[in-house]
Amino acid sequence: SGAGGKMALGRAGGKGRCPPRMQSRRRPIPPEAGNVARWLHRCARDRSIQGHRANAPMMTPPDTITLDRGGPAQPLLALAGLRKHFPIRGGLFGRTVATVRAVDDVSFAVRKGETLGIVGESGCGKSTTARLLMRLLDLDAGSMVFDGEGVGQDSQTGGIGLKEYRRQVQMVFQDSYASLNPRLPIEDSIAFAPRVHGLPAAEARARARELLEAVGLAPAQFARRYPHELSGGQRQRVNIARALALRPRLVLLDEPVSALDKSVEAQVLNLLVDLKERFGLTYVFISHDLNVVQYISDRVLVMYLGEVAEIGPVDAIYERPAHPYTRALLASRPSMDPARRRTEPPLTGDPPNPINPPSGCRFRTRCPHAEPVCAERAPVASDLGGGHEARCHMAEPGSGHSQAGRLAA
Repeated sequence: SGAGGKMALGRAGGKGRCPPRMQSRRRPIPPEAGNVARWLHRCARDRSIQGHRANAPMMTPPDTITLDRGGPAQPLLALAGLRKHFPIRGGLFGRTVATVRAVDDVSFAVRKGETLGIVGESGCGKSTTARLLMRLLDLDAGSMVFDGEGVGQDSQTGGIGLKEYRRQVQMVFQDSYASLNPRLPIEDSIAFAPRVHGLPAAEARARARELLEAVGLAPAQFARRYPHELSGGQRQRVNIARALALRPRLVLLDEPVSALDKSVEAQVLNLLVDLKERFGLTYVFISHDLNVVQYISDRVLVMYLGEVAEIGPVDAIYERPAHPYTRALLASRPSMDPARRRTEPPLTGDPPNPINPPSGCRFRTRCPHAEPVCAERAPVASDLGGGHEARCHMAEPGSGHSQAGRLAA
């Protein structure tokens, strides 16, 4: 509940380190996590990663070489000015009486091979953004470019059609049970998408069984089971396998571990890291849990009321947060150390109504540094160096704020 409302997982360090191939993806567990979190992390790693590595066959990885059209320097997915408003209808004739501004002018890029974490309070637009990326919702405005090709455009004009785009971009949802057809065995659920895309039934089933092995579920034991016969963690592994069935390049993960207990959560997170390395995947990882996002992400994007507040490398965001909202989120994380616990909430009040957001900076109604300029003009993204950007008047030189430019590079 709330950003950072779960026990810290951290990155493994010290004794019981991960296998050599994964050491580059681990960091020390924060001191406040305590011994319980460390024990859970070690046990989960040993059971999940080492176990399924030993038993899983080597699958043919996604065809990233032939599909990579722009080289490593070109973003895999570039978004510019995404906007999605939902009309509220009322009255006798169902006229539009108000509009919910769920996503407003959101722009960012997802680099090849990275994990981009997206965090924010409930209602900030994280899940709506994910559905826009997947094109489950139509854009009101903005553009999406996938490895140099416009999404939804004609291939003859340098675009990529939605069917091919959705083959290369897959999604894992929060509710593992609702995401699966209760009438299909899990093998058939995983094989369904490849069959839709033209793969023969026998090959689709063989791929489904390979993927079950890859996520740590023995096909002989689980292939013909139904979703209700699996635990929550097992169902989420099935959803991950299903997302990989079309050999995508980008996987969107919308709160994939928030419904799991801590030991299972650690197993699934380590599984995601391992699958990313094995198959050359790129992740967009959406969560309200700041500790989980720190554990798995390379870069972090912070959203507030439908807008991007801050984006940058994970170290910069967690060690040198520039936006007041980001600082408040990080300060809200609970600590296992009594000496470091806060007695007063770092952020009070609820976010404003997205039907009628504040003028200027949308965070100004809760910001301790708000000044008149914050109500008069919306801030622009300011470069703080090293790929770190913040949308705040204090980071913008010459903005008119009394502390303007103090955070600039």
